[in-house]
Amino acid sequence: MPDYARARAEFSWAAAREHLAGLPGGRLNIAYEAVDRHAGGPLARAVALRFLSKRHPISELTYAELKQETDRFANVLAALGVGRGERVFVLAGRIPELYVAALGTLKHGAVFCPLFSAFGPEPIEQRLRLGDARALVTTAALYRRKVAEMRQRLPRLEHVLVVGDPDEVAEMPRRRGSPRADGRRP
Repeated sequence: MPDYARARAEFSWAAAREHLAGLPGGRLNIAYEAVDRHAGGPLARAVALRFLSKRHPISELTYAELKQETDRFANVLAALGVGRGERVFVLAGRIPELYVAALGTLKHGAVFCPLFSAFGPEPIEQRLRLGDARALVTTAALYRRKVAEMRQRLPRLEHVLVVGDPDEVAEMPRRRGSPRADGRRP
């Protein structure tokens, strides 16, 4: 930004809102603004998210693909009975699933609650308890290291969605009848 002081002095929320597409009825959803409105236009095939990893090849999601994934995640939340305004906690590193969960949660109208993956089990348990967590998204490794032992002390935590490496996810035990992260039942 060449002239920050000027941009700051001239900024108005009303003018900023004019640049947003918005939803019917004048509503606003940041996930729609960040993804969906681009997925339906000339940027549909443009890269929206590029993931660089030390262990895996570079992966990319276009706006159209990111819309599809975030819609799918929002639908999983709906199928689980997670309501608008309820908190969805996410304990994951900076992996594509973190961003899909964040945007899908916002798209669903729930509240995204990130948990820092460097937290120990006690701070994680405290936040899940204080936040009245019903849903947690995490990786298999973080679940085993930081959540598994406390799970019985969190009776409100009904849904743990394990994301990440498919081989690790396949190893995770599921409660009988609970849906997988893709929404299918075992």
